[in-house]
Amino acid sequence: MVSTFGRSERKACQLVNLSRSTNRYRENRKDDQDLRERMKELAHKHKRYGSPRLHALLKKEGKVINHKRTERIYGEEGLAIRRKKKKKRIPFLRVPLPEATMPNETWSMDFVHDSCANGAKVKVLTIVDDFTRSCPGLLTQSSIPGLRVTAFIDQQAITHGYPGSIRVDNGPEFTGKHFQQWAEQRGIHIDYIEPGKPMDNAFIESFNGKFRDECLNEHWFLNLKHAQEVIENWRIEYNEVRPHSSLEDKTPYEFVKEHQTMLQEQGLILNLVHISG
Repeated sequence: MVSTFGRSERKACQLVNLSRSTNRYRENRKDDQDLRERMKELAHKHKRYGSPRLHALLKKEGKVINHKRTERIYGEEGLAIRRKKKKKRIPFLRVPLPEATMPNETWSMDFVHDSCANGAKVKVLTIVDDFTRSCPGLLTQSSIPGLRVTAFIDQQAITHGYPGSIRVDNGPEFTGKHFQQWAEQRGIHIDYIEPGKPMDNAFIESFNGKFRDECLNEHWFLNLKHAQEVIENWRIEYNEVRPHSSLEDKTPYEFVKEHQTMLQEQGLILNLVHISG
């Protein structure tokens, strides 16, 4: 015998064209406590990482698959970062930069300035590989003349090799006779951007924005030595931990290793073709 409740439920579902199984469905969410705790740990450690970047880290740890779940918990835990309101800028014609196709094809360089609690000035030479998005090095000093710039690049070249081209602005450190002669001796082309157009050096501008937002604005340097330590630690994290959306959420080092593996496989295929041919 069908109960009165069963008949009334069936009639109600028929009136609104709704299946009884749907009407009786009760959401059964998984226990999110472990995921919530891990997300809060990562958000505390990486204070300027938003939901997409935290999701990439959690996905690598195997704790989450669906980005909607990450976004839901991210919102429920109140982890959204505060973003400064951007100033209105005069619109300009965007001309895409020549795309690098291999590591060390083009390095972009610039300077970023900050200060310490004791009043000491901090100047940082920032470098980024346009293809891998990796940062070969960050030179942090109170003053960085052209001689120190070239000495630092020579030092990085021991590990990374020299770039084929360097894209820079028209600052005195880069336009000086010493820098130009140094580049010519090493067969490095200097690509000067047009004065007053920093977006012509978009890769380093983007890097500098992340560097200031995630490192300089998040720390109060006691002195120059403290600044050097914090900045170098951030560079390591940037290369080895921080997912990059432009690299399909890989870190620069993961991207480099993947690229090297691909080249090795292509080399093996070419050797096999040559032998069999």
